[in-house]
Amino acid sequence: MSVGKAWLAAVVLVAAIVAGVGLTYLDRPELTAGFDSTSALELPSASAEPITPLPRSIAVDARKVDLGRRLFADPRLSADGTISCATCHDLNTGGVDRRVHSRGIGGQQGTINAPTVFNTAFNFRQFWDGRAETLDDQVNGPLLNPVEMGSTWTHVIAMLSADPDYRAAFAAIYADAITAANVRDAISSYERSLITPDSRFDRYLRGERGVLSSREVAGYRLFKQIGCTSCHQGLNIGGNMYQKLGIMSDYFAARGNVSAADLGLYNLTKRPQDLHFFKVPSLRNVALTPPYLHDGSVATLADAVRVMGRYQLGTELDDADVDKIVAFLDTLTGEYQGKPLR
Repeated sequence: MSVGKAWLAAVVLVAAIVAGVGLTYLDRPELTAGFDSTSALELPSASAEPITPLPRSIAVDARKVDLGRRLFADPRLSADGTISCATCHDLNTGGVDRRVHSRGIGGQQGTINAPTVFNTAFNFRQFWDGRAETLDDQVNGPLLNPVEMGSTWTHVIAMLSADPDYRAAFAAIYADAITAANVRDAISSYERSLITPDSRFDRYLRGERGVLSSREVAGYRLFKQIGCTSCHQGLNIGGNMYQKLGIMSDYFAARGNVSAADLGLYNLTKRPQDLHFFKVPSLRNVALTPPYLHDGSVATLADAVRVMGRYQLGTELDDADVDKIVAFLDTLTGEYQGKPLR
């Protein structure tokens, strides 16, 4: 890495620290305790590479996962019986709906791009602005949002209690049967199970050097050299820190029409230094989850790379460099339950 690029990467890191939001990496016991020991032994040392392979499995309660799967796909949880969690987080399309903004009950238009549900267990917080500390907390967001599912816990519990299959399933797992806390627990247990290990890049990190082409390796090398790994590293290649959108130049001034959804972490803290800070998204399976950014304004992965280069790193990437980085990003698509995502 050149001196200039090394300096730029340092600026990206320091910017977050100076702003007071810090960097929170995935060394939290509550996030890593469920990893199986075999996978843990396979992980390279932190000094080897900035990116770490996903574990091939994590400890989950199979009964809760099965119940959570049913709840996740059940539109009856919504106020009008039309929207389920899976409506906006389709496992067949990368865990997203591929819309600029998701649609809720009554065809209402949301204000932000739906992030993927895959690998959310490895995020340090949930939602773009990080307002939910845990997956359990996250369940409340779309369920109770009047623009999304528009529901209430009274409605949800009444609906589930009227269904004999749900009554039996909850009673078999939870001593207090159907409660809001238990619904959240079941759904979040299912979401924690949605991991996508064994991407070609994970296999490369584990020693299968022939699994990547020379162009893909060159893309990864460039990804590191220009400073992308300042924000996109670790198990989830992101998802473990906040960062400002528009470090090197003003993204929002260039785009215009700033809305409340663009304020990011500021909406929670009301601190001016948190304006336009967002949770850094994971890049896992990123080739499958257009459009990009919190506002869904970028249609293609190549354009997303250009935007990040310009606004986050202060560099205009030429087409050849963009193509290399996109080739690398394509290797981050993993497998779900032993089958490649697409």
